[in-house]
Amino acid sequence: MPWPAALLPQAAEVPDAPASVKEAQASVTEAASFIEQNWATWLSIGLRILLIVVIAAVIRSAVRKALTKLINRMNSSAEAVEGTALGGLLVNAERRRQRSEAIGSVLRSVASFLILGTAALMVLAALKIDLAPLLASAGVAGVAIGFGARNLVTDFLSGVFMIMEDQYGVGDKIDAGVASGEVIEVGLRVTKLRGDNGEIWYVRNGEIKRIGNLSQGWATAGVDVQVKPSENLARIREVVKEVADSMAKESPWDERLWGPVEVLGLDEVLLASMTVKVSAKTMPGQQFAVERELRWRIKEAFDAAGIRIIGGMPAADEDEEPPADASASVAAPSALSNPASPQSLATAPIPPPAGPRITK
Repeated sequence: MPWPAALLPQAAEVPDAPASVKEAQASVTEAASFIEQNWATWLSIGLRILLIVVIAAVIRSAVRKALTKLINRMNSSAEAVEGTALGGLLVNAERRRQRSEAIGSVLRSVASFLILGTAALMVLAALKIDLAPLLASAGVAGVAIGFGARNLVTDFLSGVFMIMEDQYGVGDKIDAGVASGEVIEVGLRVTKLRGDNGEIWYVRNGEIKRIGNLSQGWATAGVDVQVKPSENLARIREVVKEVADSMAKESPWDERLWGPVEVLGLDEVLLASMTVKVSAKTMPGQQFAVERELRWRIKEAFDAAGIRIIGGMPAADEDEEPPADASASVAAPSALSNPASPQSLATAPIPPPAGPRITK
């Protein structure tokens, strides 16, 4: 039985086999020829890029390790000095640690930026990429960012120089002009201060135009004592010297006093008083406590010696002025207050006549 023509399988269209094989062979030949001509260049570029990356990584790692060792050495030297008897008064380990960590962070960031940036430019140059448009665009973008973030850049650079110059650190008492207090944190952009009333000030480093550090070196405690002009100056000097000697032998004032308490002399002489100036060199930040203790002890010693301080209680043996007459401020009685006096009678009204009054 013959099959219908519609049901018979159609013959597949067979492409021209020789033409396809020739085209594929030509493509492979061209590719092989292209690879054969450029494989050396590609290999050279790849090896160059790999060498640049490896060298950059090795240099970056070596620089970071060197900076870390330097920071650790700075911290260890600070801890060694702090362990001595006088080192605890002169070195603040936390301040040195934060300063060294901040400097190390800045140096590591700068080193990484320079090394990796140079390596990236070398890789682009190895790939035959024109760097002129890229550098020009980066320059324009840098100028725009610099104008837009000039305050941030100013704060950052001020913080870097402040840390490197060790202008102040954690624990220092400073006067920054815009705020004053104890430094509790030092950053590259912001310095954190705690004021005398407990408030916390966040001061941008770029806003600080002057710094008064009250915790470096030594401080001076000054006390002004006002006494009567008739007091014996030699006796006053002797009493103050006794107070200073006893105070310098007691703890903790023997550590806070870094020099003898001196009587500098008369600071002011008036008709009713004279001012004696007392001064002493103290540990940084302890001058106010020394001043308060000196006033306390001088007041007690002067009371015991009978030296009168202006504003205090008078001494027992001092001649007191006689009290003023109370009647001196009372006016004399007036004669008009007595109705029987001639003055009162003269001012009395004239009585009318006793006879009958004639009227029209």
